[in-house]
Amino acid sequence: MARWNVGILTSSDKGARGEREDLSGQVIREMVLDVDMEVTEYVVIPDEFTLLRDTLLSFCDEKRLDLVVTTGGTGLAKRDVTPEATLAVIEREVPGMAEAMRAASLAKTKFAMLSRAVVGTRGNTLIVNLPGSPKGVRECLEVLLPVIPHALEILQGTQGEHK
Repeated sequence: MARWNVGILTSSDKGARGEREDLSGQVIREMVLDVDMEVTEYVVIPDEFTLLRDTLLSFCDEKRLDLVVTTGGTGLAKRDVTPEATLAVIEREVPGMAEAMRAASLAKTKFAMLSRAVVGTRGNTLIVNLPGSPKGVRECLEVLLPVIPHALEILQGTQGEHK
């Protein structure tokens, strides 16, 4: 059994209608398996604030997942509302993680500065917003995955702070 339970939430109007395969969600699933994590919840839903917020609340409060990774809806399009839904449910932001993703992505593309991705916590759950492209997901998760287990240990009180 994996140590950490993960939920993947893909925000995509076309994906929710079955018009696009969720390649980004597949990349997340593959990458978290390599670090003792298991995907126990997975949904593809439209880019709708209320639905995104309510799904995040369910994943955190009812399913009590350790990590929720969203993909999609972090740009400047009118329907890109994943960061707003995330901000509506988190109790604390973890800006360093979002900044690290943007910094790594910016080294590869100038368009990374348009990302509005948020990282934060609700209870014992860490929520991470990733871009909607499989390439962007891979690049950002490569930056975060080495520190996520430690972040979860600190968040859940299973490891003390560094001295």
